[in-house]
Amino acid sequence: MISNLVSVNWLNSHLNDENLIILNASIPKITSDNDSKDLDLIPNSLFFDIKHKFSNVNDAFPNAFPSAETFQKEARTLGINKNSTIVVYDDKGIYSSPRAWWLFKTYGFESVFVLNGGLLEWKKQGFNTVSSYKEANYQGDFEVKYKAENVLFFDAIKKASKDDNTLILDARSSDRFQCKVPEPRKGLRSGTIPNSKNLPFQNLLNDGSLKPKQELKASFDSLIKNENIVFSCGSGITACVLFLAASELGYKNISVYDGSWTEYGTLVEN
Repeated sequence: MISNLVSVNWLNSHLNDENLIILNASIPKITSDNDSKDLDLIPNSLFFDIKHKFSNVNDAFPNAFPSAETFQKEARTLGINKNSTIVVYDDKGIYSSPRAWWLFKTYGFESVFVLNGGLLEWKKQGFNTVSSYKEANYQGDFEVKYKAENVLFFDAIKKASKDDNTLILDARSSDRFQCKVPEPRKGLRSGTIPNSKNLPFQNLLNDGSLKPKQELKASFDSLIKNENIVFSCGSGITACVLFLAASELGYKNISVYDGSWTEYGTLVEN
């Protein structure tokens, strides 16, 4: 496949493919129960738990990049093999699913795709949903192959913010970027990483689906004049939407600042 996306029509036609793994990468509300009978899921879904399984839960900041050992172990627990094809989706259209996709890409797995429009588009097209997850009945043989160029950490972002050949694009809303509204995370100051520009992730979407390439290109071309591009956001989730869109356009030398503003705004004073 040329694209990093698949359509709901494609997925509906391939639901029972032997090597297909379908991952729901939604981030449940704190009050929700993943075992609830009220769940709305695409058939054959497994839960990709960003918050508790596929992050470093011992880190001070949310959604922190998981170790290679953790990622490989949890991916194998889901029955993911070297020859699997993975489709990830979420319940908001395109929101947290690109984080899962980016994690797989950063750990060297290429046959992974985002469901364009996610569960919203699936239901809009009238396709069947179920209320329980599929059981992963075996351990997979997935192996990580770390691509360090896909991710930046705190020391690297401090250098990148002073580099004339690097552009930092912030996926938060314009009001948050311009400090017109407080940050949703309690106690986190408002602000921006020095020399960053704003490209709200919502600007790249239509009704939860990624916009056509020509529209994405217009958004990126108005901002990008540098060789290296780093994507940031609040806590590393929606920066991956920008990474996905840039990948669709064929941009190289792109990365995600994993800690994003939550880390930077905490560790760096005004």
